[in-house]
Amino acid sequence: MRNLDEDNITQAVLARHAAMPDERLREIMTSLVQHLHSFAREVKLTEEEWFAGIQFLTETGQICSDKRQEFILLSDTLGLSMLVTALNNRKPQGCTESTVFGPFHVEGSPEYALGDNVAEGVKGEPCFVRGTVRDINGEPVPHASMEVWQADADGFYDVQYEHLEAHQGRGTFRSGPQGEFHFRSVRAEAYPIPYDGTVGRMLKALSRHPWRPAHLHFLIKAEGYETLITHVFRDGDQYLDSDAVFGVRSSLIADWVWHEAGIAPDGSRVDVPFYTLDFDFVLNPVQAGKAA
Repeated sequence: MRNLDEDNITQAVLARHAAMPDERLREIMTSLVQHLHSFAREVKLTEEEWFAGIQFLTETGQICSDKRQEFILLSDTLGLSMLVTALNNRKPQGCTESTVFGPFHVEGSPEYALGDNVAEGVKGEPCFVRGTVRDINGEPVPHASMEVWQADADGFYDVQYEHLEAHQGRGTFRSGPQGEFHFRSVRAEAYPIPYDGTVGRMLKALSRHPWRPAHLHFLIKAEGYETLITHVFRDGDQYLDSDAVFGVRSSLIADWVWHEAGIAPDGSRVDVPFYTLDFDFVLNPVQAGKAA
């Protein structure tokens, strides 16, 4: 087709996709083209703005590495990550809600036994975390794989430091025979997402802050249950209602309880004040035809 213009180019592009054998891909690409073209028409996109957008995406990709995922940050801060999470994680009442994955998960994090300190060498006030993993009927889920990761008191994850020889502030362990778990870490603190790149420039242009409320990340897997990716947020944090990535859910907010120096829940003696966090997770059984 020749001599295309602003009135007929969209249909011409869609016609090129008509023979696509993958029905789902055709559905996605049809909608994507329609929305992109409608967006350009609606805002009357200039060539200068279009080139600026291309450059923005190019630089976003160039920032990405094995330690930093700028595209996840972009998706997070536009609310797209949380929207996709919500669409794909509808659960029965009583199940622990899901939230965004974030850009700092690491495959193959160190394995720990229950009660170990996953934050050895990490800056922060001591915190003892404990709880249970159960199903929607209240039955314990034993031997669930539980990954946890968090930032330190300065707001940085281990992968943001260049010279660490081993992972810190993250680990994998398994729930006990009654679904119980307990480990030692440090108190979660609010922190800004990385804002020295394209996402930071975007947030500044939009007069938005980059801060996330204090939280712990959890990824929980167990046979027969849907995988749970979630956070536990610290109550009272000033950014709970303005999380830069829109991830807060009221059901995921918990108290970090302050204690004077003394005997910790695991029986050890702690010579400085410490915190405890109690939180129970409820998993949703895998539904027929749905992957875990």
